[in-house]
Amino acid sequence: MSAPAHRRVLPEAPSRRGWCPGLARPMPTGDGLLARVHPPLGMLSLPQARAVAQGARLYGNGHLDLTARANLQIRGVTEASSALLARLLTEAGLGDSRADGGPQRLTLTQPLAGQDPAELFDVPALAQAIETAALAIPRLPAKTLVVVEGRLDAAAPDADCLVAARDAARVEISIAAADGMQTVTDCTTTDAPDVLTMLLTAFARTGRRRMRDLSEDERAALAGASVSSTQGQDRQSGFPARPPSPRCGGGWPDGRPLRQQGSDQDEVPQEGNPGSGRGAPSTQHDALVRAVAPPARDFVPTRPPLGATRPRKGGRETRPVPFAPAAGLLARPDHEILALDAPFGRCTADALDRVVSAAEAVGADTIRLSPTRGFVLLAPADAPVAAVLADLAADVIVTPDDPRRCVDACTGAPGCASGSTSTLTDAARLAARFQPLAAAGYTAHVSGCAKGCARPGPADLTLVGTHGRYGIVIGGGPGDEPALHLPIEAVLDRLGRAKTVGLSAAFTPDTTRADDRGDGRPA
Repeated sequence: MSAPAHRRVLPEAPSRRGWCPGLARPMPTGDGLLARVHPPLGMLSLPQARAVAQGARLYGNGHLDLTARANLQIRGVTEASSALLARLLTEAGLGDSRADGGPQRLTLTQPLAGQDPAELFDVPALAQAIETAALAIPRLPAKTLVVVEGRLDAAAPDADCLVAARDAARVEISIAAADGMQTVTDCTTTDAPDVLTMLLTAFARTGRRRMRDLSEDERAALAGASVSSTQGQDRQSGFPARPPSPRCGGGWPDGRPLRQQGSDQDEVPQEGNPGSGRGAPSTQHDALVRAVAPPARDFVPTRPPLGATRPRKGGRETRPVPFAPAAGLLARPDHEILALDAPFGRCTADALDRVVSAAEAVGADTIRLSPTRGFVLLAPADAPVAAVLADLAADVIVTPDDPRRCVDACTGAPGCASGSTSTLTDAARLAARFQPLAAAGYTAHVSGCAKGCARPGPADLTLVGTHGRYGIVIGGGPGDEPALHLPIEAVLDRLGRAKTVGLSAAFTPDTTRADDRGDGRPA
């Protein structure tokens, strides 16, 4: 049952220290101001999710964006409503963690972090330790992102830094380069926050916005800083290795039985807000680690990022484990996992309320945000998940083969002042034609402009809106030079041919179809 609507009038504006980042420094868009919400560790309690929905309904235009960094954005905020929204979110524990313009949430972990026994160490604890250490770094760019991955052979999204498991006690640290990720050092999990602090401090001093923009000399200097910080450090890891699940009858490798890790009623700690009384990373293990053993087949393979395929001994290659679960129902021995993607990363406040009601119905006490721009719920095995999933089908994507999962789209016109095309409408039309290509693992991106907010990197087919038409980029990103420009109707027509002649051939400029200049003359 839904919680009562929050309709209090809050006349006093909060101080800047308590404002959420999107309101302290509002971002003007075509439909008002954009308020950014950064849930600690990418998790919302059910009351927090209700507060976000109420804030979007009462103080915005009722629409929310889910981002590829597993954050939320409330759209349509006004100057008059921003202070009230800030107060509501702060009271819910979703206020700022820093006031210097730095990243409000630095780390990104997989949605099942802390619950996946494939992780070799306590990923949420390490991520929180990195967050805490980085608060002291001045002038750290707001867009800086550190991915923390505790599984072996897992695909990782684009990031400035990647902290990936080597074994249960050590991690490998890589930084972004122009052609992929460059490994700079390895260290124990205990030392990782200090190593990251030195590396990120050196990065902040360069004045660059992203690590991929560094020159070779600057990147070499960062690598040197991280290597020097690990010299002489060889402490035992303080982040526990992940045992098999006690619910699956497992034990430690040496045969010792496992102690039950917490109870189903344990509240998952929400880190990152001062004064909340939350525990230190070293006390979180029992609450954060309640693992259930997942069969690998439950993760639906998706197209790996460019360069993500790793060579194996003997020249064999392997497809990485997806970073986030695909939409739908994933069965586990003692749990059910509901993965729900928002179509093109957009949902309404009412839809979020229905997701919260679904979480209550299946016994999930936390909503985990996913970089697939969706939600993940963990439910007991006997929960009525099938019925709940069917009820949500009108609001969110609930099947892994939905072609909208393979199409990224930004807000576009009229919601974004930079957009000249109705990207969300056009993306829905494109997805319907994209089904055969999506089934083969292809991806598409409908961008309102060359900034590419929804997907900065490459896609198999990228449409870049300009003056009401789309520039066509095959196998590239929104900043690349388009091969031709077409109206959306011509794009859909060519997609119909792509399933027989191939994507590149369907969009090859020619004198009979391509109109690159918009004046009737062939390209």
